[in-house]
Amino acid sequence: MTPTTVLVTGADRYLAGRLVARLTADERVKRVFGIDTDSLDGNGDLSRILTEERVDTVVHAAVAASAVRAGGRTAQKESNVLGTMHLLAACQRAESVRRVVVKSSVAAYGASARDPAVFTEDTELRAAPRGEFASDVAEVEAYARGFARRRENASVTVLRLAPLLGPTSDTSLTRYFSLPVVPTVLGYDPRVQFLHIEDALDVLHKVTLDDHRAPRGRPDVYNVAGPGALLLSQSIRRAGRVAAPTPELLLRGFAAVAKGRGLVDFSLDQLDFLKFGRVVDCGHLTQTYRITPRPTSEAFDDFVTGHALMSVLGGESITGASARDKRSDSGR
Repeated sequence: MTPTTVLVTGADRYLAGRLVARLTADERVKRVFGIDTDSLDGNGDLSRILTEERVDTVVHAAVAASAVRAGGRTAQKESNVLGTMHLLAACQRAESVRRVVVKSSVAAYGASARDPAVFTEDTELRAAPRGEFASDVAEVEAYARGFARRRENASVTVLRLAPLLGPTSDTSLTRYFSLPVVPTVLGYDPRVQFLHIEDALDVLHKVTLDDHRAPRGRPDVYNVAGPGALLLSQSIRRAGRVAAPTPELLLRGFAAVAKGRGLVDFSLDQLDFLKFGRVVDCGHLTQTYRITPRPTSEAFDDFVTGHALMSVLGGESITGASARDKRSDSGR
């Protein structure tokens, strides 16, 4: 395979930064350019780098789920939506670009009472997604589809990642599951699905360098998640926490207060996820790239172990709680 020159956006963040390091060490890669999120401002530097360095592969990994981490909602919107627009415009002008990989999210499907039991890539997306991040994801994917139509000689791949967990990850969900008492929506116990951050890295690495070609004129979309699912109540028990079923209106009030204090950053789409859940099928990924992330339950347990969460009831370690939950799972 001919050595490739890759540009990765969001290199100032953990996942993209790790991807840059992986690609740099890969003998199939000639050169790697890591671009910080703030560089997606449309000032012309992107076009210059892509053209002068003859970049043939672009990985857009700068889409941010957290407004707090992005520096506020305005900065998040500018980074996610305007940043994607500037990047793909630069890619369109650079004739050397032949492959674009976009890190998206399963938040694109939304979460509601009308959802199917399992989402596939063919599931029709909701016309008006709720929540700031889900709205950003919808616009990012719309730009990717537009670029694929305009540059039919370029391969476009969209990876819809499930919520990320890992032994050292610090996200709105990891903070949520680390609360001593975890509020849930009264009357709901949804199925939830996660993705280990190391598996996300493996998938990004493989998809970036694999010679599989996406269909001409449209993106090739893949769900990426850990097989299987957990009930939200199971997840809370595995973390050694106590669930607190709460009326939805009160939970939204709690979320607003927690966000204001920097404890948990939940938008409407994330609250909907905790009410209705979301499970996706990853068969397309496995069949095409021969890669399967570790199960959702293993990803969650690795997060719990890495964060050294202990039960708030009697000091039981997560090892005992997980073992008990696994025994109850096997008996169903």
